Order: sequence, then C-alpha cells, then structure tokens
Amino acid sequence: MIYRFTFSCDEGDHNFRRVYEADSAATFHQLHKAILESVGYPDDQMTSFFLCADNWEKQQEVTLVPMPANFEYDNMVMEDTYLEDLLTDQGQRLIYIFDPMFERYFFGSLKAIEPGYVDGVTCVESSGKPPKQLKEDTPLTAGIVQADLDLDLDISSVLDIDELDMDSFQEGSFDEF
Repeated sequence: MIYRFTFSCDEGDHNFRRVYEADSAATFHQLHKAILESVGYPDDQMTSFFLCADNWEKQQEVTLVPMPANFEYDNMVMEDTYLEDLLTDQGQRLIYIFDPMFERYFFGSLKAIEPGYVDGVTCVESSGKPPKQLKEDTPLTAGIVQADLDLDLDISSVLDIDELDMDSFQEGSFDEF
C-alpha cells in the first residue's frame, strides 16, 4: 500500500507544507530521514513521532532510540516499527517532534491509503520555508551564547564586591557538619 502524508507547522511560514509518499512497509525511521532531508535539518536531535487522537492528544510514541516505556504504551523505536504496524486508517494524525528541548513539532496526517508500491519514503510536494530547527533567541540560550562570546568577563562588572557580607563567609566552617 502507498501512504500519503501531509505535514505542516503552526509557526513561521504559514505556507510551510510537505507531502510524502511512503510504502506501508517503510519504517518510521525512513519517514524521519525523509522529513529531515526535505527541511534541511541535521540528524542530531532526539526526535520522535506521536500518534494522536482526533484532538491532537498524544498517544503512542515512536522514539529514535530505545527509551523506558510509560505505563500506557510500549516503547516503539523508529528503526524497528513499520508504518503499517501503527497507521491503518486514512485521516490518522501524528506529530513529529523536531525540537525536543522546546517540544516544537510538525502536525501530520495520513491523507490517503492507495494500492501500489513505492520504494521507501519520498517527499513529493514541498512549499514554504520550514521554521529553524532549534530556538536560539530564548533568554536561556541567549545568555549561554553571550557568555561564550564574552570570555574576558570582568566579574566586578557583574558583582559589587562591597555588597558582600564577608563576616557571613567567616562565621561558619565546614567542620561543623
């Protein structure tokens, strides 16, 4: 069987959309690789797929590497899980987490199931620009980047030595514990 998936994203370019054709016997890992290739992301993140209910509530997870299973679902690994094992109905929803740190993802849908065969997974339609894979302008990461760039940081510019209570440093000793 041939599966036709559509993926989009709710951030950045609202024209972003990718359509993939996959053989039902392809693995989630092959779909993962096709997604990364079509959007130009490196394969260096702990990405995963989630099958979703109609309201996008996450259900079964398919991970890049083996992880501990949760109480509700078994641990499924992309390389060992075939699309036809979990995707059986047209309209099934799934999300692909491409930025696990901030849980950013593409929304996917199994748009069609047709008779036939294709080799692996191929991006057959591409429109719009994908969002950056990783957020770089958050306060947390911006501080880290700034600290890396400013290696000659003068601590007195950040800390006022006169405000320190030196007596509090001398009152206790580690020997008391």
